[in-house]
Amino acid sequence: MLVNQISVFLENKSGRLAEVTKTLREKKIDIRALYIADTTEYGILRMIVDQPDQAQKVLSDNGFTVSSTNVIAIAIPDKPGTLDDALETLSDADISVDYLYAFVGRLSTDAIVIIRVEDPQLALSKLEQTGIRVLSREEVYGT
Repeated sequence: MLVNQISVFLENKSGRLAEVTKTLREKKIDIRALYIADTTEYGILRMIVDQPDQAQKVLSDNGFTVSSTNVIAIAIPDKPGTLDDALETLSDADISVDYLYAFVGRLSTDAIVIIRVEDPQLALSKLEQTGIRVLSREEVYGT
């Protein structure tokens, strides 16, 4: 199962990130995870939110450049070495990871890892074949 990640292009200036979070707060959209990749001039804010379609619309309506990307969310025990199992599975299948980020889920002993790959369907298949728990949208979004 793939989940939607929202990406927002941001100018690298004071207060711009706060504008995004305020816009989402006003619409009661909860951020589950976020990651910022930046340069000196701009940044890309990547987020998992509980209402991705609504978040994309609201941010776009408020002048932000927004896109949606399918990513994979897996759950791994929050202990040393467990991420290596998932990455080794992908590597053995010759699947390159474009990027990933992780967070510890609510009321859980698992870490949630968000993975972006070029061929998500192949990656899903390989992860599931090796018993790695792929999360549903409902589990990730908390709905």
